[in-house]
Amino acid sequence: MTQRKPWLTAVVFVVTLICGVTQLLHRPLYDVVVRDAARIDDGQWYRLVTAMFFQDGWAAGLITNLIFLAVLGSVAERVFGRGRWLVLYFGCGLFGQLMSYLWLNPVGAGNSMCCAGLLGALAYVALRPPAGLAVQPHLRIMAIAVPVLAVVDTVLHDNHGLPALLGIVLAFLMRQKLSVAP
Repeated sequence: MTQRKPWLTAVVFVVTLICGVTQLLHRPLYDVVVRDAARIDDGQWYRLVTAMFFQDGWAAGLITNLIFLAVLGSVAERVFGRGRWLVLYFGCGLFGQLMSYLWLNPVGAGNSMCCAGLLGALAYVALRPPAGLAVQPHLRIMAIAVPVLAVVDTVLHDNHGLPALLGIVLAFLMRQKLSVAP
């Protein structure tokens, strides 16, 4: 097998970093890009996408979410490949933004829901690894917690549980096409 470099993760990382630093340097930008139900109702649907690149947690949120993106994104890109990574990351992220808008209705921003989708997908792979992928027993045990915590998170009306659950479902649907590169 050839080694797959996670350059797509790196590109999304750099774009998210640039957006986050720009937001920190020019604070009024946040009000233009944040997921805000009232403004989305007024036709500003772009906010469902832009909210995935800016952070409501400001510097701490940016650093935390970039670490999760680097770790989860790199592993997921190697396991799922670039095309499926795009579907997982942005599909789960957009789903999370949409559900937050429709159901939970908070004002917010961040790529954490995108990362939650990747975490759900990787948890599924850890529990049902394809042939040729050895998963450490402690990772399998940790992976069991992901769907449980995602359901609890959803019941508590937080917006990370649903994208994680969607990541699990998408990984199940993608299972036949997984390719594992070292």
